[in-house]
Amino acid sequence: MSLLFATWIKFFFLFAPFFVLSMFLALTRGETTKSRRQVANKAIIAAAAISVVLIFFGGSLFAVLGITLDSFRIGSGILLFMSALSLVKDGTRNHATGMPNEQREDISVVPLAVPTIIGPATIGTILVYGADFQGWDLLIGLMGLFLALLSLGIILYSGSLIEKLLGPTGLNILSKITGLVLSAMAAQIFMGGVMGFLTPLVQG
Repeated sequence: MSLLFATWIKFFFLFAPFFVLSMFLALTRGETTKSRRQVANKAIIAAAAISVVLIFFGGSLFAVLGITLDSFRIGSGILLFMSALSLVKDGTRNHATGMPNEQREDISVVPLAVPTIIGPATIGTILVYGADFQGWDLLIGLMGLFLALLSLGIILYSGSLIEKLLGPTGLNILSKITGLVLSAMAAQIFMGGVMGFLTPLVQG
């Protein structure tokens, strides 16, 4: 149960829910409640499908490309830290800057699911977690992932109410707090990769 809770929390912050909410509100401005919920449903389903593919085929991808898990930990840790830094600094993710001004017929998959929910840093981190999950941990990891996406969906469903309660300033503060948590996760992933490289050298 503790592993499920920890995995859920990690994925919840990884998806930067309050930043996603800010983007969702901007992209669906003027839409009806029914239309907003349809967009939220499609975005969550698309994000879930992409995440499951990444978790199951991450190890195979490493093998095909000849990339070690520790190398990917270092790279994804750096990307995640850059994403966290952008949230703390100005409340945006680098890959999503300017998206609210784009006009699209269906924004649920692009740009909401990708790259707002599932961006480069998120992809790298999910690949690392997927490679780490073994046996029953994989099932628990998937459950944690789905719980995080369900939580994100609830937040998007309640978007209008949350916006009224917190206002733009409140949402921005929550995005910055999310960035701080992500920076700690990034440091842990990065150091895990570094230690993976150093341990054989020290023992040798």
